[in-house]
Amino acid sequence: MLERDVAPGIHRIEDAYVNWYLVEDGGRLTVVDTGHPTSWRSLRTVLDQLGRTTGDIEAVVLTHGHFDHMGFARRAAEELRVPVLAPDGEHAVRHPWRYEHERRRLPYFVRHPSFVRRFAAMGAAGALWVRGVDPPTRFVAHDRLDVPGRPRAIATPGHTVGHCSLHLPDRDAVIAGDALVTLDPYTGRRGPRIVAGAATADSRQALRSLDALAATDARLVLTGHGPAWRDGVGAAVERARAAGPA
Repeated sequence: MLERDVAPGIHRIEDAYVNWYLVEDGGRLTVVDTGHPTSWRSLRTVLDQLGRTTGDIEAVVLTHGHFDHMGFARRAAEELRVPVLAPDGEHAVRHPWRYEHERRRLPYFVRHPSFVRRFAAMGAAGALWVRGVDPPTRFVAHDRLDVPGRPRAIATPGHTVGHCSLHLPDRDAVIAGDALVTLDPYTGRRGPRIVAGAATADSRQALRSLDALAATDARLVLTGHGPAWRDGVGAAVERARAAGPA
């Protein structure tokens, strides 16, 4: 599913409950996160719809290294010969299924039956066979990345140890990755919140990191799961804090 210009020059693509983004800048493109392995087909389709080609892609930027955001990162590096940028300290980019989480996944299958449907859709999109990238190009918080769109990295750890969000002030938008989502794929709950403990390393830290998102004062919050939030990052942060850990 393609949502064109969810923010000026930013396009949201959703594959099997996971969002990834294309950022346009004067005919050049940055891919932010890479969905599932089958999202490679979506990339080709979307580029055609936008009148672009793979030759317009200059970089891939990852907010974090979980399996559902690493889908075609390695393929882009190998076939398109573009750099893959990831936060410093984000070790999961090498092994997308090896990551810290507070809670076991199994109880979510029992308590939230809809999780089975979402996980099955991710599996069908190739999530179980994601390959990592080694070594990616590293960036640190506060860096202005030298890629199309020139996003600024914002440290938002908690969901993962090295998680970073991307602020694009000229688009009045922040790509939050999984620092804040509007659909928790584990519980199925909607509205701004942090991701359940089955996929979050430190929920308390994730809630503290919402301060960094709020400081961007962006109107649009573009998340790793769920629709865009258009009513200001401050309101999104308040709702996420109220929802708390799951």
